[in-house]
Amino acid sequence: MALVPRRSLTSLGARTLDLVDAVTDLVRVAAGTVSGAVFTYWRGTRPKGEIARQMHAIGNRSLLFVMVTLGFVGMVMVYQTCLLTTQVVDGRGQVGAQFARLLVLDVGPSLTAMMLATRVGAGIAAEIGSMKVTEQIDALRMSAVTPVDYLIVPRFFACVLMTVVLSIFGMAASWAAGGLTGYYSFQINPRTFFDLSMVAPAHVVLGMTKAVAYGAAIPIVAGWCGLRARGSSEGVGAATTAAVIGSSFAVIVLDFIISAIGLIFWGAGL
Repeated sequence: MALVPRRSLTSLGARTLDLVDAVTDLVRVAAGTVSGAVFTYWRGTRPKGEIARQMHAIGNRSLLFVMVTLGFVGMVMVYQTCLLTTQVVDGRGQVGAQFARLLVLDVGPSLTAMMLATRVGAGIAAEIGSMKVTEQIDALRMSAVTPVDYLIVPRFFACVLMTVVLSIFGMAASWAAGGLTGYYSFQINPRTFFDLSMVAPAHVVLGMTKAVAYGAAIPIVAGWCGLRARGSSEGVGAATTAAVIGSSFAVIVLDFIISAIGLIFWGAGL
């Protein structure tokens, strides 16, 4: 009986050490990515056009996915909002302006990042994880090439830029789909719906800050998961799952942190 607490403590200690090791690796990958992006990336030998290729893989191939998803989300949000406002008092004239404010401030960048976390994060983790289990990462190190610089930094540049671009396209699709829903379902005049009077510069700054932060977090977390892949194809699958979960969680945490900072700086102005 005395062995049970001892085994429990041993298991708890092992899990704690694994968690500390994982967090340390994540911090190391994040620091190496930022350092490589700022200082060392441009001085090394890289495949020509790698950033452009990653921008195409992240941005072009995700554009339809993001626009369709946010378009349907915009339709549902406007429809439900109009239903609620017409049940109490006719507030349909304010739906468009408030929807635009919410879209720019939070919904557009956050939903776009969640979509990219599932598609792009999984792809990055699978690609790097496959290289890890097939010992291509070790071959890079033997060639005096830093894996973070070579693999994650190009994806970091591409993902930051394309997250901002995709957020803009996604917000436009959501706003347009919401306007069509309001017009055909609730007879809201398009001139009334497409009203940007409630969108302040602070909302745009905060929304784009979120998009940049999400775009930076997704390749870092996904690349970290890929570099920690072990075993064979099963390890790559586990790394891909961890990348989707970790990237999505990072988006949620960053959303809370940046929103809280914005509330401190702008207060009631938001």
